[in-house]
Amino acid sequence: MPQLVLEGVMKTFIVDNERIDAVNNVSLEVGRGDLLSIIGHSGSGKTTLLSIIGGIVRPTSGRVLFEDRDIYSLASDGLSGYRCEKVGFMFQFASLLPMLTAKENLLLPVIFREGRRSAGEQEERKAAELLRLVGLGDKMNAYPSQLSGGQQRRVAIARAFMNDPELILADEPTGDLDEETEADMMRFFRTMNEERGITFIIVTHTTELARQTKRQMRMSNGVIEDIADSGTPLS
Repeated sequence: MPQLVLEGVMKTFIVDNERIDAVNNVSLEVGRGDLLSIIGHSGSGKTTLLSIIGGIVRPTSGRVLFEDRDIYSLASDGLSGYRCEKVGFMFQFASLLPMLTAKENLLLPVIFREGRRSAGEQEERKAAELLRLVGLGDKMNAYPSQLSGGQQRRVAIARAFMNDPELILADEPTGDLDEETEADMMRFFRTMNEERGITFIIVTHTTELARQTKRQMRMSNGVIEDIADSGTPLS
């Protein structure tokens, strides 16, 4: 059974009396432990699709099933639980809280999920280990203003794994990293995918990054298709 299934998903916006189908009748199956990239130009609908899968943007029509359960049939608490417990997000921007250190930014999802005022020792150790894995073991107590843009990005990448997600949704996760650090982060993603069985859906406009995933898809004008099925090479 696929871990994630989209059935005829549509997302329509009305802008200046014009109908825009940002996501146009998308049907998709993603297996547990898949490492999938979606490539496409800006405005192709990639970010909207990720937001729908992540339970952030409700589709106009269609169904999104995670582990055979329609996430949009859930009450708000259930949908919030899905976002907190099942999904790890990497947004286009790092979006770190400036008054918190790197480690405290990682601990925020845990505190939010548990409804506590502070994290425990186990979570503290986990945050420290994740920062070490992304090459920031010496920056745990640094504030965002003391970090470069690329370092802030790596903090945001590490943060996505704090709640042990089953699915990572990554929107241009290496967009502001240099070539060497991007390669390091892709190795990190593959390790988490292979060793922990985490499913990845990575949105990118970079063909070099897409080539490093097990499965590649292309999105254009709200429509998605497998690269192999499109007859168009990944270029």
